[in-house]
Amino acid sequence: MDRRWIQNPNRCANEYLDGIEDFIEFARRHNPGATRIRCPCRRCNNMLWETIENVEFHLVRNGMIETYSIWNLHGEQLEHALSSNATRVDNVEPIVDANDQVMDIIQDVFPFASTNINQEEEDDVPTPIDSVEFEQYEKLLKNANQELYPECESFSVLTAIVELMHGKIKYRMSNLCFDYFLWVFKRMLLTDNCLPKGHKHAQKVLNGLGLGYEKIHACKNYCMLFYK
Repeated sequence: MDRRWIQNPNRCANEYLDGIEDFIEFARRHNPGATRIRCPCRRCNNMLWETIENVEFHLVRNGMIETYSIWNLHGEQLEHALSSNATRVDNVEPIVDANDQVMDIIQDVFPFASTNINQEEEDDVPTPIDSVEFEQYEKLLKNANQELYPECESFSVLTAIVELMHGKIKYRMSNLCFDYFLWVFKRMLLTDNCLPKGHKHAQKVLNGLGLGYEKIHACKNYCMLFYK
């Protein structure tokens, strides 16, 4: 099955939409009776389980992980996939630009920014912007454009924090362990790097993206529930 549609940047193209339908049909066929499946969109990264309807919506809105060409997490046998896609073995999968992904997230969280830019170009009256929101937007934009260290093209400050926090959550790393590795990484990089000193500093940067958490005292033994 040709899956080059996954690489199509135009998520409104017929090729892409037809490809999503093929994936949803594949997932239903290989997961009969399942109410939820892993979501392979760029946000969920096959880590979160969603209803099939939500997965379809996420794939249109966020796009599928570009390296997920073998759907092994949705029932595809690896051996069969390799044989059926033998003509594409030598093809190099393009790497998703993490900086572009972060900018997409910022635009999703603060849609008023792009809206006001378009309105200014059309000489319309711009939409009123909450001052606190705009301040958060400017801080995030600054961190998204600031290099992690001088002449670093691969990571901005925000991209580095997002990648590290993603690893922390994925591998269930404690705050103490995360602080230790940040301290080590900061010493490894150039002395004038902008990597945060610890988890608290990293969390403050991400709060503007709505990725913070709230503590709920739900137990006399001080157990806590966390939700996004």
